Amino acid sequence: MNLRACHAAGVLMTGRSRRRLPFNHRFTLPAALLVLATAFASAPARADQCEDIAKQLAGQIDGLKVNFSAANITYLTHPAAKELSLGCRGKDYSVELYAKTDRKMKPEFFNLVGSATALIFTVPKDDAVTGTSRCLKRMGIFRGNNITMRYRRLNLQCTRNKTDASITIRRGKDE
Repeated sequence: MNLRACHAAGVLMTGRSRRRLPFNHRFTLPAALLVLATAFASAPARADQCEDIAKQLAGQIDGLKVNFSAANITYLTHPAAKELSLGCRGKDYSVELYAKTDRKMKPEFFNLVGSATALIFTVPKDDAVTGTSRCLKRMGIFRGNNITMRYRRLNLQCTRNKTDASITIRRGKDE
């Protein structure tokens, strides 16, 4: 048997012994790609944690809707707030909630921010409402227009100008 006939038959001759190759080389690459494709196709698609939290908020709070996501920030809408957003994975924090309303705040805004804070940071709703209202109500003539405080392992920053008041609630990465 000559060398070409051996290769055509799938037999590799080394010295005096003959060995049959266990597989055909032409089909190994497509088979490997097929196995790899099925492995990735069978893996469940995992959404971003921020989007999961936003969907959970929309399901739990009446009137809250998920608007769109861009650059690790999910923008939300609610009738009680002018602006509402949920940020994920910043330099110093893991999750951040930002809410903005008129300078004259309504009880619906306190309830919205408290409910969202309770769901995002897994704290009791009463504590969340107490902390956010405490921060927002401290702004004034005596303490100024920029309040930074810490309540129940949450960092709260409240600011106001002539027309708007806003609150940013975040938890540090190490907590």
